[in-house]
Amino acid sequence: MRTISVWDLPLRLWHWALAACVLAAWFTPTIYDGLHRILGYTVLGLLAFRLAWGFLGSRYSRFRMVGVRIRAAPGYLWNLRRGMSGRYIGLNPAGTLMLVALLLALAVSTITGAMAVTVTFFGVWWVEDTHAYSSDAVIVLVVLHVVGVVLMGILQRENLIRAMITGRKRIRSRL
Repeated sequence: MRTISVWDLPLRLWHWALAACVLAAWFTPTIYDGLHRILGYTVLGLLAFRLAWGFLGSRYSRFRMVGVRIRAAPGYLWNLRRGMSGRYIGLNPAGTLMLVALLLALAVSTITGAMAVTVTFFGVWWVEDTHAYSSDAVIVLVVLHVVGVVLMGILQRENLIRAMITGRKRIRSRL
């Protein structure tokens, strides 16, 4: 087997910075409000970067296959029940669906969090509730993401966490 470069350095740095900020933000509300706000604004900036990088980044960073992979996700998940996963160099359909779900949930969480500290929306129940529920949804999605990565790693006999650190994935060599 040989390896191929899949995830470029900016995408990998974005991924791990986002993970660290989301984890830290989860544990800081009401205890360290100032830090929580800084983390929220950082996540908002990271989301803006990812949106731009989805159009400007390297091949596997771009969003060009998102629609195709989302449409393929139900069939892909159905086939996973029987251990049929197929091989994808970049994100598989389930991973693409998770990417979109996480980006949307993070956008809702950060935007409503920023709104909640403004004069206009401070104390408005639906802003606070939306922020709380979307933040909870982010954590649920993160847990599902990690479980999915571990299970796919086992199923495909590949260390996907190492791949997101190094940027390289194994591919089968053709003889």
